[in-house]
Amino acid sequence: KCYQCATCSVACPIAPEDSPFPRKEMIAASWGLKDKLIGNGDIWLCHQCGDCTDLCPRGAAPGDVLAAVRSAAIIEYATPKALAMAVNDPKKLPFLIGIPALWIAILAFITMNFGDTMTKIFNVLFGDALGGRLHWAHAHGGEHVISHSDFFSTWFVDMTMIPTATFAVIVFLLALKRFIVDIHKNAVSEGKTDKTTLDYKELFQALIRVIPTVLKHDKFNECEANKDRATPHLMVLYGFIGLFIVTAVCGMMLYLGGYAGPYPQLNPIKWLANIAGVSLVIGSGLMIKNRLSNKDQLNTYKDWFILGIVFALGLTGMLSEMSRLAHLEYISYAFYYLHLIAIVNLFAFLPFSKMAHLVYRLTAMAYAEYGNRK
Repeated sequence: KCYQCATCSVACPIAPEDSPFPRKEMIAASWGLKDKLIGNGDIWLCHQCGDCTDLCPRGAAPGDVLAAVRSAAIIEYATPKALAMAVNDPKKLPFLIGIPALWIAILAFITMNFGDTMTKIFNVLFGDALGGRLHWAHAHGGEHVISHSDFFSTWFVDMTMIPTATFAVIVFLLALKRFIVDIHKNAVSEGKTDKTTLDYKELFQALIRVIPTVLKHDKFNECEANKDRATPHLMVLYGFIGLFIVTAVCGMMLYLGGYAGPYPQLNPIKWLANIAGVSLVIGSGLMIKNRLSNKDQLNTYKDWFILGIVFALGLTGMLSEMSRLAHLEYISYAFYYLHLIAIVNLFAFLPFSKMAHLVYRLTAMAYAEYGNRK
Protein backbone atom coordinates (compact mmCIF):
# COMPACT_ATOMS: atom_id res chain seq x y z
CA LYS A 1 0.00 0.00 0.00
CA CYS A 2 2.91 2.39 0.66
CA TYR A 3 3.68 4.79 -2.17
CA GLN A 4 6.59 6.47 -0.37
CA CYS A 5 5.00 9.85 0.30
CA ALA A 6 7.08 10.24 3.52
CA THR A 7 4.07 11.32 5.59
CA CYS A 8 5.13 8.79 8.23
CA SER A 9 8.62 10.24 8.65
CA VAL A 10 7.23 13.77 8.83
CA ALA A 11 4.55 12.77 11.34
CA CYS A 12 6.84 10.85 13.68
CA PRO A 13 7.76 13.11 16.61
CA ILE A 14 10.71 10.99 17.74
CA ALA A 15 12.41 10.27 14.39
CA PRO A 16 15.90 11.82 14.05
CA GLU A 17 16.22 14.71 11.62
CA ASP A 18 19.03 13.02 9.72
CA SER A 19 17.84 9.93 7.85
CA PRO A 20 14.49 9.72 9.68
CA PHE A 21 12.37 6.59 9.94
CA PRO A 22 10.08 4.90 8.97
CA ARG A 23 9.93 5.86 5.26
CA LYS A 24 13.27 4.28 4.36
CA GLU A 25 12.28 1.13 6.27
CA MET A 26 8.96 0.98 4.41
CA ILE A 27 10.84 1.19 1.09
CA ALA A 28 13.26 -1.56 2.18
CA ALA A 29 10.35 -3.74 3.31
CA SER A 30 8.50 -3.29 0.02
CA TRP A 31 11.62 -4.42 -1.85
CA GLY A 32 12.37 -7.27 0.56
CA LEU A 33 15.77 -5.84 1.54
CA LYS A 34 16.22 -7.90 4.71
CA ASP A 35 19.82 -6.79 5.33
CA LYS A 36 18.72 -3.13 5.46
CA LEU A 37 16.03 -3.94 8.04
CA ILE A 38 17.25 -6.57 10.49
CA GLY A 39 20.54 -4.82 11.25
CA ASN A 40 18.99 -1.35 11.27
CA GLY A 41 19.01 0.30 14.69
CA ASP A 42 16.22 2.69 13.65
CA ILE A 43 13.58 -0.05 13.81
CA TRP A 44 14.16 -0.08 17.58
CA LEU A 45 13.96 3.71 17.96
CA CYS A 46 10.33 3.41 16.88
CA HIS A 47 8.01 3.06 19.91
CA GLN A 48 4.95 2.14 17.78
CA CYS A 49 3.06 5.10 19.17
CA GLY A 50 0.75 5.11 16.14
CA ASP A 51 1.10 8.71 14.92
CA CYS A 52 2.43 7.57 11.54
CA THR A 53 -0.25 4.90 11.16
CA ASP A 54 -3.05 7.38 11.94
CA LEU A 55 -1.83 9.87 9.35
CA CYS A 56 -0.82 7.44 6.59
CA PRO A 57 -3.04 8.32 3.58
CA ARG A 58 -2.82 4.77 2.22
CA GLY A 59 -3.43 2.84 5.45
CA ALA A 60 -0.03 1.13 5.15
CA ALA A 61 0.39 1.02 8.96
CA PRO A 62 4.12 1.80 9.18
CA GLY A 63 4.11 1.21 12.93
CA ASP A 64 2.84 -2.34 12.49
CA VAL A 65 5.36 -2.98 9.71
CA LEU A 66 8.25 -1.96 11.95
CA ALA A 67 6.82 -4.08 14.76
CA ALA A 68 6.88 -7.09 12.43
CA VAL A 69 10.47 -6.29 11.42
CA ARG A 70 11.48 -6.10 15.10
CA SER A 71 9.90 -9.49 15.69
CA ALA A 72 11.90 -10.94 12.81
CA ALA A 73 15.07 -9.31 14.16
CA ILE A 74 14.56 -10.92 17.59
CA ILE A 75 14.37 -14.35 15.97
CA GLU A 76 17.36 -13.56 13.72
CA TYR A 77 19.66 -12.66 16.61
CA ALA A 78 18.40 -15.31 19.03
CA THR A 79 20.26 -18.55 19.70
CA PRO A 80 19.13 -21.31 19.45
CA LYS A 81 16.82 -20.56 16.54
CA ALA A 82 14.60 -23.57 17.24
CA LEU A 83 13.65 -22.19 20.65
CA ALA A 84 13.03 -18.74 19.17
CA MET A 85 10.67 -20.25 16.60
CA ALA A 86 8.90 -22.28 19.31
CA VAL A 87 8.30 -19.24 21.52
CA ASN A 88 6.60 -17.49 18.61
CA ASP A 89 4.50 -20.50 17.57
CA PRO A 90 1.15 -20.89 19.38
CA LYS A 91 1.18 -24.64 18.67
CA LYS A 92 4.26 -24.98 20.91
CA LEU A 93 2.68 -23.15 23.88
CA PRO A 94 1.58 -26.36 25.67
CA PHE A 95 5.19 -27.56 25.64
CA LEU A 96 6.60 -24.20 26.79
CA ILE A 97 4.25 -24.29 29.77
CA GLY A 98 4.17 -28.06 30.31
CA ILE A 99 7.91 -28.69 30.61
CA PRO A 100 8.49 -26.09 33.39
CA ALA A 101 5.23 -27.22 35.04
CA LEU A 102 6.45 -30.83 35.18
CA TRP A 103 9.89 -29.82 36.48
CA ILE A 104 8.40 -27.67 39.23
CA ALA A 105 5.88 -30.37 40.15
CA ILE A 106 8.66 -32.95 40.59
CA LEU A 107 10.71 -30.64 42.82
CA ALA A 108 7.62 -29.69 44.82
CA PHE A 109 6.89 -33.39 45.37
CA ILE A 110 10.45 -33.91 46.64
CA THR A 111 10.18 -30.88 48.94
CA MET A 112 6.92 -32.02 50.52
CA ASN A 113 7.68 -35.74 50.83
CA PHE A 114 11.43 -36.17 51.20
CA GLY A 115 12.42 -33.37 53.56
CA ASP A 116 14.33 -35.64 55.95
CA THR A 117 16.21 -37.32 53.12
CA MET A 118 17.16 -33.99 51.56
CA THR A 119 18.30 -32.70 54.97
CA LYS A 120 20.68 -35.67 55.36
CA ILE A 121 22.04 -35.27 51.82
CA PHE A 122 22.44 -31.52 52.32
CA ASN A 123 24.28 -31.98 55.62
CA VAL A 124 26.72 -34.43 54.03
CA LEU A 125 27.45 -32.11 51.09
CA PHE A 126 27.32 -28.66 52.70
CA GLY A 127 27.21 -29.21 56.44
CA ASP A 128 30.41 -27.28 57.16
CA ALA A 129 29.88 -24.52 54.59
CA LEU A 130 29.85 -20.99 56.00
CA GLY A 131 30.49 -22.31 59.48
CA GLY A 132 27.51 -24.66 59.39
CA ARG A 133 25.05 -21.84 58.69
CA LEU A 134 23.63 -23.44 55.54
CA HIS A 135 20.60 -25.66 56.08
CA TRP A 136 18.17 -27.49 53.80
CA ALA A 137 15.07 -26.26 55.61
CA HIS A 138 14.78 -22.54 56.34
CA ALA A 139 13.11 -21.80 59.68
CA HIS A 140 10.20 -19.43 59.39
CA GLY A 141 9.23 -18.47 62.92
CA GLY A 142 6.58 -20.96 63.96
CA GLU A 143 5.00 -24.36 63.40
CA HIS A 144 1.71 -23.02 62.07
CA VAL A 145 3.16 -20.44 59.70
CA ILE A 146 2.32 -21.14 56.06
CA SER A 147 5.54 -20.85 54.08
CA HIS A 148 5.93 -21.46 50.38
CA SER A 149 9.35 -22.96 51.05
CA ASP A 150 7.51 -25.91 52.64
CA PHE A 151 5.91 -26.52 49.24
CA PHE A 152 8.87 -25.70 47.00
CA SER A 153 12.29 -25.45 48.64
CA THR A 154 14.11 -22.14 48.39
CA TRP A 155 17.13 -24.10 47.20
CA PHE A 156 15.07 -25.53 44.35
CA VAL A 157 13.88 -22.01 43.48
CA ASP A 158 17.48 -20.82 43.14
CA MET A 159 18.58 -24.04 41.45
CA THR A 160 15.91 -23.41 38.80
CA MET A 161 15.82 -19.65 38.43
CA ILE A 162 19.52 -18.76 38.55
CA PRO A 163 20.57 -21.08 35.66
CA THR A 164 17.48 -20.02 33.70
CA ALA A 165 18.27 -16.32 34.14
CA THR A 166 21.94 -16.98 33.36
CA PHE A 167 20.91 -18.71 30.14
CA ALA A 168 18.86 -15.65 29.14
CA VAL A 169 21.80 -13.32 29.86
CA ILE A 170 24.18 -15.44 27.78
CA VAL A 171 21.72 -15.49 24.86
CA PHE A 172 21.42 -11.71 25.06
CA LEU A 173 25.20 -11.21 25.21
CA LEU A 174 25.74 -13.39 22.14
CA ALA A 175 22.98 -11.53 20.32
CA LEU A 176 24.24 -8.08 21.30
CA LYS A 177 27.73 -8.92 20.05
CA ARG A 178 26.28 -9.29 16.54
CA PHE A 179 23.59 -6.65 16.93
CA ILE A 180 25.93 -3.78 17.85
CA VAL A 181 28.29 -4.58 14.97
CA ASP A 182 25.37 -4.75 12.54
CA ILE A 183 23.71 -1.48 13.55
CA HIS A 184 27.08 0.28 13.40
CA LYS A 185 27.74 -1.12 9.95
CA ASN A 186 24.27 -0.01 8.83
CA ALA A 187 24.71 3.47 10.31
CA VAL A 188 28.06 3.96 8.57
CA SER A 189 26.77 2.72 5.20
CA GLU A 190 23.68 4.97 5.33
CA GLY A 191 25.56 8.03 6.63
CA LYS A 192 23.74 8.11 9.97
CA THR A 193 27.00 8.55 11.91
CA ASP A 194 30.40 10.06 11.28
CA LYS A 195 32.12 7.51 13.54
CA THR A 196 33.66 4.87 11.33
CA THR A 197 35.12 2.88 14.22
CA LEU A 198 33.19 1.47 17.14
CA ASP A 199 34.33 2.67 20.57
CA TYR A 200 32.68 0.48 23.21
CA LYS A 201 33.75 2.76 26.05
CA GLU A 202 31.97 5.74 24.48
CA LEU A 203 28.99 3.52 23.67
CA PHE A 204 28.73 2.52 27.34
CA GLN A 205 28.89 6.18 28.37
CA ALA A 206 26.07 6.90 25.90
CA LEU A 207 24.09 4.06 27.48
CA ILE A 208 24.38 5.73 30.87
CA ARG A 209 23.13 9.02 29.37
CA VAL A 210 19.99 7.49 27.85
CA ILE A 211 18.89 5.61 30.97
CA PRO A 212 17.05 8.67 32.42
CA THR A 213 15.13 8.96 29.13
CA VAL A 214 14.05 5.33 29.46
CA LEU A 215 13.14 5.66 33.14
CA LYS A 216 10.95 8.68 32.39
CA HIS A 217 9.59 7.24 29.12
CA ASP A 218 10.16 10.61 27.46
CA LYS A 219 9.80 9.17 23.96
CA PHE A 220 6.34 7.80 24.72
CA ASN A 221 5.26 11.18 26.02
CA GLU A 222 6.25 12.84 22.74
CA CYS A 223 3.70 10.72 20.89
CA GLU A 224 0.11 11.82 20.36
CA ALA A 225 -2.00 8.94 19.03
CA ASN A 226 -1.35 6.51 21.90
CA LYS A 227 0.11 8.76 24.56
CA ASP A 228 -1.85 6.88 27.22
CA ARG A 229 0.44 3.86 26.70
CA ALA A 230 3.20 5.60 28.66
CA THR A 231 1.65 5.14 32.12
CA PRO A 232 1.00 1.36 31.87
CA HIS A 233 4.50 0.82 30.47
CA LEU A 234 6.00 2.81 33.33
CA MET A 235 3.98 0.82 35.87
CA VAL A 236 5.24 -2.47 34.45
CA LEU A 237 8.83 -1.19 34.22
CA TYR A 238 8.93 0.06 37.81
CA GLY A 239 7.05 -3.02 38.96
CA PHE A 240 9.84 -5.22 37.62
CA ILE A 241 12.55 -2.94 39.02
CA GLY A 242 10.90 -3.06 42.44
CA LEU A 243 10.54 -6.86 42.35
CA PHE A 244 14.17 -7.23 41.29
CA ILE A 245 15.25 -5.18 44.31
CA VAL A 246 13.00 -7.27 46.58
CA THR A 247 14.46 -10.52 45.23
CA ALA A 248 18.04 -9.31 45.69
CA VAL A 249 17.44 -8.03 49.22
CA CYS A 250 15.53 -11.16 50.31
CA GLY A 251 18.33 -13.34 48.94
CA MET A 252 20.91 -11.45 51.00
CA MET A 253 18.68 -11.54 54.08
CA LEU A 254 18.33 -15.31 53.75
CA TYR A 255 21.81 -16.46 52.79
CA LEU A 256 23.88 -13.82 54.57
CA GLY A 257 21.65 -12.99 57.51
CA GLY A 258 19.77 -16.26 57.98
CA TYR A 259 16.46 -14.38 58.01
CA ALA A 260 13.92 -16.55 56.19
CA GLY A 261 10.46 -15.56 55.03
CA PRO A 262 7.60 -15.07 55.07
CA TYR A 263 8.25 -11.59 56.39
CA PRO A 264 5.80 -9.48 58.45
CA GLN A 265 3.57 -7.11 56.49
CA LEU A 266 5.17 -4.17 58.30
CA ASN A 267 8.62 -5.06 56.97
CA PRO A 268 9.69 -2.32 54.47
CA ILE A 269 10.78 -4.91 51.93
CA LYS A 270 7.25 -6.30 52.08
CA TRP A 271 5.86 -2.82 51.35
CA LEU A 272 8.05 -2.58 48.27
CA ALA A 273 7.06 -6.09 47.16
CA ASN A 274 3.35 -5.35 47.47
CA ILE A 275 3.57 -1.97 45.76
CA ALA A 276 5.66 -3.41 42.92
CA GLY A 277 3.32 -6.37 42.54
CA VAL A 278 0.22 -4.19 42.37
CA SER A 279 1.98 -1.90 39.87
CA LEU A 280 2.82 -4.90 37.68
CA VAL A 281 -0.74 -6.26 37.74
CA ILE A 282 -2.43 -2.91 37.08
CA GLY A 283 0.10 -1.87 34.44
CA SER A 284 -0.11 -5.11 32.48
CA GLY A 285 -3.90 -5.15 32.92
CA LEU A 286 -4.13 -1.67 31.39
CA MET A 287 -1.92 -2.77 28.51
CA ILE A 288 -4.28 -5.66 27.82
CA LYS A 289 -7.27 -3.31 28.04
CA ASN A 290 -5.66 -0.84 25.61
CA ARG A 291 -4.94 -3.58 23.09
CA LEU A 292 -8.49 -4.90 23.28
CA SER A 293 -9.99 -1.43 22.86
CA ASN A 294 -7.73 -0.36 19.96
CA LYS A 295 -9.37 -2.06 17.00
CA ASP A 296 -7.01 -0.46 14.48
CA GLN A 297 -3.85 -1.88 16.05
CA LEU A 298 -2.59 -5.21 14.77
CA ASN A 299 -2.52 -7.78 17.59
CA THR A 300 -0.61 -11.02 17.16
CA TYR A 301 0.11 -14.10 19.26
CA LYS A 302 3.57 -12.69 19.99
CA ASP A 303 1.98 -9.65 21.66
CA TRP A 304 -0.42 -11.70 23.77
CA PHE A 305 2.19 -14.29 24.77
CA ILE A 306 4.38 -11.89 26.72
CA LEU A 307 1.46 -9.82 28.02
CA GLY A 308 -0.16 -12.98 29.33
CA ILE A 309 3.02 -14.09 31.08
CA VAL A 310 3.58 -10.70 32.74
CA PHE A 311 -0.02 -10.41 33.89
CA ALA A 312 -0.09 -14.03 35.13
CA LEU A 313 3.20 -13.54 36.97
CA GLY A 314 1.91 -10.50 38.85
CA LEU A 315 -1.57 -11.86 39.51
CA THR A 316 -0.48 -15.30 40.76
CA GLY A 317 2.15 -13.66 42.97
CA MET A 318 -0.43 -11.44 44.62
CA LEU A 319 -3.00 -14.25 44.94
CA SER A 320 -0.46 -16.61 46.50
CA GLU A 321 0.30 -14.00 49.16
CA MET A 322 -3.35 -13.13 49.79
CA SER A 323 -4.37 -16.78 50.14
CA ARG A 324 -1.42 -17.40 52.47
CA LEU A 325 -2.53 -14.52 54.69
CA ALA A 326 -6.05 -15.98 54.63
CA HIS A 327 -4.59 -19.31 55.90
CA LEU A 328 -5.66 -21.15 52.74
CA GLU A 329 -2.54 -23.29 52.61
CA TYR A 330 -3.07 -25.52 49.58
CA ILE A 331 -4.80 -22.82 47.56
CA SER A 332 -1.78 -20.62 48.25
CA TYR A 333 0.53 -23.44 47.13
CA ALA A 334 -1.49 -23.80 43.91
CA PHE A 335 -1.14 -20.10 43.10
CA TYR A 336 2.57 -20.24 43.98
CA TYR A 337 2.98 -23.20 41.61
CA LEU A 338 1.47 -21.16 38.77
CA HIS A 339 3.61 -18.20 39.81
CA LEU A 340 6.81 -20.25 39.49
CA ILE A 341 5.78 -21.48 36.03
CA ALA A 342 5.25 -17.87 34.93
CA ILE A 343 8.68 -16.84 36.27
CA VAL A 344 10.44 -19.68 34.42
CA ASN A 345 8.62 -18.74 31.21
CA LEU A 346 9.57 -15.09 31.61
CA PHE A 347 13.27 -15.78 32.29
CA ALA A 348 13.78 -18.63 29.83
CA PHE A 349 11.99 -17.05 26.89
CA LEU A 350 12.87 -13.39 27.47
CA PRO A 351 15.48 -13.21 24.65
CA PHE A 352 13.07 -14.84 22.20
CA SER A 353 9.85 -12.92 22.94
CA LYS A 354 8.68 -9.38 22.36
CA MET A 355 10.03 -8.56 25.84
CA ALA A 356 13.51 -8.64 24.28
CA HIS A 357 12.81 -5.10 23.07
CA LEU A 358 13.92 -3.96 26.54
CA VAL A 359 17.49 -4.87 25.63
CA TYR A 360 17.52 -4.13 21.90
CA ARG A 361 15.73 -0.78 22.15
CA LEU A 362 17.97 0.39 24.99
CA THR A 363 21.04 -0.60 22.98
CA ALA A 364 19.74 1.14 19.83
CA MET A 365 18.95 4.30 21.79
CA ALA A 366 22.44 4.22 23.30
CA TYR A 367 23.96 3.83 19.83
CA ALA A 368 21.88 6.74 18.50
CA GLU A 369 23.22 8.87 21.36
CA TYR A 370 26.73 7.61 20.67
CA GLY A 371 26.41 8.38 16.96
CA ASN A 372 25.10 11.91 17.61
CA ARG A 373 21.74 11.28 15.94
CA LYS A 374 19.51 14.30 16.56
